[in-house]
Amino acid sequence: MVPPYDEPKVAFHFRKGDQPEGVNFDTLVTPGGMLAFHRADFHGVLLRHLPSRCRTFTRKRLISYQQTSGPSRNAVVLHFQDGTSASYDLLIGADGIKSAARSTLVKELASIARARSRPGDAQRLLEAEYPRWSGTLAYRAVIPSDKLRALIPSHRVLENPMVYFGKNTQLTVYPIARGKFINLAALRAQYDREYTTFDDSWVQDVSLKELQGDFDLWEPEVQALFKCLDRVNRWAIHTTLPLPSFVHGRVALLGDAAHAMMPYQGAGAGQAIEDAYILAALLGDPRTTRATLDRALRIYDAVRRPFAYRVQDSSHESGLLFTLNYPGLTLDHPVRTSGPGAQEDKKKLEEISSRIRRSWEWAWNTTIDGDLHRALRMLDEPPDKNGLRYVSVMGADSAGEAAGCSTRVQRRNTG
Repeated sequence: MVPPYDEPKVAFHFRKGDQPEGVNFDTLVTPGGMLAFHRADFHGVLLRHLPSRCRTFTRKRLISYQQTSGPSRNAVVLHFQDGTSASYDLLIGADGIKSAARSTLVKELASIARARSRPGDAQRLLEAEYPRWSGTLAYRAVIPSDKLRALIPSHRVLENPMVYFGKNTQLTVYPIARGKFINLAALRAQYDREYTTFDDSWVQDVSLKELQGDFDLWEPEVQALFKCLDRVNRWAIHTTLPLPSFVHGRVALLGDAAHAMMPYQGAGAGQAIEDAYILAALLGDPRTTRATLDRALRIYDAVRRPFAYRVQDSSHESGLLFTLNYPGLTLDHPVRTSGPGAQEDKKKLEEISSRIRRSWEWAWNTTIDGDLHRALRMLDEPPDKNGLRYVSVMGADSAGEAAGCSTRVQRRNTG
């Protein structure tokens, strides 16, 4: 484990690559830079630290749940695909982009809206039940570093995290696993198809030709990366529409089930970690009992939902910038480095860099500590007529995420 530190370090180099010879135009330097952590390694760390009292069940797929109430105990009954069911005090729906927990919670909220003669609200809720295609495809692959080194010994991505910019296309590449591999994510954006339906498989292996077709005019050093690929995995990037609450009764949503977002800030997994960090602190506090569980869940929603949606919005904005689609900052030709138009292109690239920095600043200028302290203080405050006294959750301390697995928890607590 690498301890956290705040010394300035390169996070990414920015380069416009969709032209015969690319152009470097900025270097993003942040406190601590980017700590690359292979997802499989991260999963292993979490599993190794599970206490023995935690029971895990595999091969169980949730299809729905039902909340029940009784004179002595409220419960959530879970219904699984294999026909079995189980009853618990609390359900945390961390079941991803195709969340069955989200689907059931949305239907519960819509039913309440209809009962209160608010059919418009009910319809808007139901429209947010399922994820929507963002219009973006991501091609993901891992390259053995030795393979790239044999082809181009001095290739810049062997040592440097890179973001290559292109019109409607973007490529993020950086070393992982202590330099043993190179992680590659190539994205193709079609914003005119945002929020439409993707009719093919969301995740599947595809031919290298499909990827190359979107990047055939890119510079040679990018083509060299593609030559090292044996297989490519294509992901149709889906997002979720905002909900008025992440909780209802004894059910709470977490991660993609609550706020699936675009990948341009590397923020999705990090925000799930922040959700879990705040929720675990509230549930583990001695002031939270079975009798006060509903209150803890409402505090979690009050603290986490505004911030997670702020990151969701900034991730979407970053996508427009990285794919050169931001209004007034489009760039669909090779960068002019001299002559007429050179100054205009330079100013556009500078403004793109500036906006990316501002959109991402929460990742290195804030910590989650303020949100945690705020959530725990709310456990002591008298409830309002709805059972919870809401306080401001968007102070100067509330803004966060970063590259790789962007999370303020990771930076300050897991390294």
